[in-house]
Amino acid sequence: MHNTVLILDFGSQYTQLIARKIREAGVYSEIHPFNLDMNSIKRIAPKAIILSGSPFSIGHASAPHPDPAIWQLGIPILGICYGMQLVGNQFGAKVAPASKREYGKANLQIEKHDALFEGIEQASQVWMSHADKIEEIADAFEVLAHTQNSPHAAFKHRELPIYALQFHPEVHHSLCGKHILANFLF
Repeated sequence: MHNTVLILDFGSQYTQLIARKIREAGVYSEIHPFNLDMNSIKRIAPKAIILSGSPFSIGHASAPHPDPAIWQLGIPILGICYGMQLVGNQFGAKVAPASKREYGKANLQIEKHDALFEGIEQASQVWMSHADKIEEIADAFEVLAHTQNSPHAAFKHRELPIYALQFHPEVHHSLCGKHILANFLF
């Protein structure tokens, strides 16, 4: 089985950190631009896809988007920050500018048991860095965790292997981040 994790880069300052954490978990990863075409994705044959953060706002006309066919691949997808907003936008969630930009440490409160949070304390410190947030969740999703300023800090698709995190598990300040990424990978 091919064990590559494909990281689609939307311009995040943390994309290299995502790759490093994946490799530290013993899994090969490749970073490619967000607009990688489906033929190239199929040649890579990834085990999973991670959508990075971005300095863009999903509501902006020039916001970057991946090839829409990725949603039909049937492989696990993890959206991080902007990646979460892409996931939400794709399936009908309402994404809007946050009334309060969230930057820094936050206390993640796990609401629902899920394999993604297996072995994670119910309240864990995570790192936030975003100006937009999911305002209304789509019916396709189930909320897994929240923070004081982000009622939808983590969610998963009810039928597809798609997860989304508003926080950055790849940074050092997300104390449970490596564990969450390992749960996603394995």
